[in-house]
Order: sequence, then C-alpha cells, then structure tokens
Amino acid sequence: METLEIFVENIKCGGCMSGIKKALSEFKGVKSVEITLEEEKILIQGEHLDRTTYINKMDSMGYPEKGNNTLFKEAKSYVSCAIGKVNS
Repeated sequence: METLEIFVENIKCGGCMSGIKKALSEFKGVKSVEITLEEEKILIQGEHLDRTTYINKMDSMGYPEKGNNTLFKEAKSYVSCAIGKVNS
C-alpha cells in the first residue's frame, strides 16, 4: 500500500474536510483519506496513487497545494466548504 502526503491551503473546518474526503475517496485505488486541519495536511493511502490527479482535484475545489493559493481559489474553497457541510 502507498501513502501520499499533500499539504494544501484553505482548509478551515469540518465542512472542508468532509468535502475533500468525499472527493478523494471516489478515486479508484484510494483506501483511506486522513486530514489534519491544523497542518492542512492530507494523507491518502491506497494502491496505484497518482499525486498529480489528487492535487488537480484539490485545486479545482479551492484547496491548492501550499504556495499556490490565489484569491479566486480561496473564494472557491468557501463554496466547497459549504457543500461539504451540507453533505456531511
């Protein structure tokens, strides 16, 4: 089993974490997703993991990899957060 560690930006609460977990868990091969709010760290465990795929997904939701944040991505993360709260 492989483990990927990705640090992102804009994780604010449980709603954000819920949306991220749901989105990443839908990818083939992903067995578990753990998120540390304080560090904004995502640990993905599974088989045949493709880092670029997950980074692109997080970026599209407004959670870019550390150092790649923009005002637009920050605003987009609020929408993803709200969706995560509704769906949790």
